[in-house]
Amino acid sequence: MKFPNVPSTSVKLMLFPFSLEGAARIWLEKEPPRSILTWDDLVSKFINKFFPPTTNNTLRNEITRFQQKKLIETFYEAWDRFNDLLRGCPHHGFSELHQLDTFYNALNSNDQDSLNSAAEAIVSKVSTSSSTPAIHDVGRLKDMLEH
Repeated sequence: MKFPNVPSTSVKLMLFPFSLEGAARIWLEKEPPRSILTWDDLVSKFINKFFPPTTNNTLRNEITRFQQKKLIETFYEAWDRFNDLLRGCPHHGFSELHQLDTFYNALNSNDQDSLNSAAEAIVSKVSTSSSTPAIHDVGRLKDMLEH
């Protein structure tokens, strides 16, 4: 939605309450009137309430220490579980390349080999003057993982 001469952050601020339910709705209703005046105020208060620093650090550590469960977890199950961790900490701050690197290094050697084979076509398209794929190729590799 766009309104002339109205910043998009103001529109988000007005519509945000309609996206809440349960504990989040109760929290917002208990906030004192005029205590949230900007989108940044809202984001800061929401994150501090539902993702306090200790919880955020715990979730970031879970992402960093992620490992595929040996012999019982398929590649796709591991990918789903890893993405669940990322969604559980939406402000983790890890770049897409760091996320892929963390996931790849957490895989067992058979799944790493399978992924290497699947990615070979993408990597082979990189210019011979470069030894690593371009950042846009990382996005294409991520698309392969999701399908």
